[in-house]
Amino acid sequence: MSLPRGYLRSPMAWASALMLASLVLLALAAPLLWGVAADRPDPSAVLQGPSAAHPFGTDNLGRDVLARVLTATRPSLLPALAAALLGATGGVLLGAATAVVGRRSRRVLSALINLLLAFPALLIALFLAVVFGAGEAGAVLALAVAGVPGFARLAQTLAAAVAGTDHLAAARVLGLRRHRLLWRHVLPNIAEPLLLAATTAAGTALVALSGLSFLGLGVQPPGYDWGQLLNQGLDRIYADPLPALAPGLAILYAALTFQLLGEVLAGRVAHRGPADRTPAPPPAPSGPAEDGPVLQVEDLCVELPTPDGVIRPVRGVSLSLRPGEIVGLVGESGSGKSLTALAVADLLPDRARVSRRTMRLLGADLAAMTPKERDRHLATGLATVFQNPASALNPSLRIATQLTEAVRAHRGASRAEAAAQAADALRRVHLPPALLRSRPHQLSGGQRQRVMIASGLMVRPALIIADEPTTALDVTVQRQIIRLLSEIRRETSAAILFISHDIALVGEFCERVLVMYAGTVVETLPADRLADATRHPYTRALVESVPDLTADRDRALPTVEGPPPDPLAPAPGCPFEPRCPRRLDRCAEQAPPLDGPDPAHRVACWNPVPVAVAAVPS
Repeated sequence: MSLPRGYLRSPMAWASALMLASLVLLALAAPLLWGVAADRPDPSAVLQGPSAAHPFGTDNLGRDVLARVLTATRPSLLPALAAALLGATGGVLLGAATAVVGRRSRRVLSALINLLLAFPALLIALFLAVVFGAGEAGAVLALAVAGVPGFARLAQTLAAAVAGTDHLAAARVLGLRRHRLLWRHVLPNIAEPLLLAATTAAGTALVALSGLSFLGLGVQPPGYDWGQLLNQGLDRIYADPLPALAPGLAILYAALTFQLLGEVLAGRVAHRGPADRTPAPPPAPSGPAEDGPVLQVEDLCVELPTPDGVIRPVRGVSLSLRPGEIVGLVGESGSGKSLTALAVADLLPDRARVSRRTMRLLGADLAAMTPKERDRHLATGLATVFQNPASALNPSLRIATQLTEAVRAHRGASRAEAAAQAADALRRVHLPPALLRSRPHQLSGGQRQRVMIASGLMVRPALIIADEPTTALDVTVQRQIIRLLSEIRRETSAAILFISHDIALVGEFCERVLVMYAGTVVETLPADRLADATRHPYTRALVESVPDLTADRDRALPTVEGPPPDPLAPAPGCPFEPRCPRRLDRCAEQAPPLDGPDPAHRVACWNPVPVAVAAVPS
């Protein structure tokens, strides 16, 4: 592996590289150069002090202390590295697994980690060293087990941040198995702090292993390491401190080397996820009804438990989309738009409870499928464009890997076929195929959003859910994304559910509009009627709050007066009643149904705005 650019410009990098090289050189060459002197007793030179022949003196058998310290480099470092590696591997797998397992397994793993952390690591190491028996193997296993809880807690904390990302949720819907989620999406994104912890743990394991050898629980005679040499030199420390000082300095030097190495590598290492070389078999056909709606949802409800009680952010939502249709979903923040989309895509958090009377995608009843069948059907029939592409794209994987993942997992495409399809998908969103070699942080916000759209096109979806796809973009890029979605709709006949706060943009881009308030749909109407034929007071207020060039600059823009309803204490009547200027006594007691004489224009209001009045500008 080549060193990153600028690596050797750092003094700390130079120091750690030289110190590590010296340890490696000693571990390899010391037994050859000084092994004989270290093991050869000399009765005429027993317990001698420092001299030209023996710079650090001799031990009780006349062996040269300096030669023994140098020769002990290998038997001191290798067991410490083995203990750190075993402990790090077990702890990282245990902690990172909490991001990919189910809710019950996550609770069990978290409880196990908390239980292991309740005992001091040193106490565990001493206890297990006695249980496993005195010797090098027992000491290594004891230190490895003692190091597992610390790595597990660190990995659990880091993996929790990855578990909430959009790209991991999308990978679940792709049907990736848990071990692939772990190796591809979790571990690469938490590797840097874990690398620092592992190199630091190597130094800690060296000190601990030397301590066990000092106590007689580690390396046993005739073998020796720095800990045992320190024990032997301790008997004469007051008369001649050098035999004890030499192994102590060696331990300090090696521990400092690992610490510096961890600091350097943690800031320089480049992430790269493992390649997936095993294509999944193609999915079985779902048998969609070609002439029916792409999506049909009836009476969708979502419940979320909170410490203060259960809230229902989505209540009785019904919607349908035909092939090639663009439907807008608008409303204030907290009205339930995004949760509705996430419920359709099966991306809600584990604690959420979803109920519906009907939910069909491409004619297939999602409720009648097994979880694996549902994930595969959603992964191939539906694509989601998230509001924040920086979170939706895995920062550790190249664009090529992320674009080809779905077709390789669900279409059975080979690596070459998937790469060709990915290049074609980038061309369709007006991006050069050269970006396949890039990572998300190397792209602009508009390019990342286009990559998200290209990723969805890879499986040729019949439905695209665009959840605020233009919110974080400037006006010019917003228009480009809107034009791109329009082109894709014309070319593929895919239905688009477009979620946005911008009611003016929805009126321009969409064919039909659903207006949500407090988790319910309060009005559905054709988009060309938004400007002058809205009937619900809430929709009318949203339209009036949109500024235009003819607005009086001296007058404040109209706003919807009053706060939104409390989700923990929903009113029995119309949720908009406290803020509605046209409220009646009946509105506080009974919620109005979504109805109307025109099937294309329905409104949930007991006292809707008359069309003649609605057409008059306020």
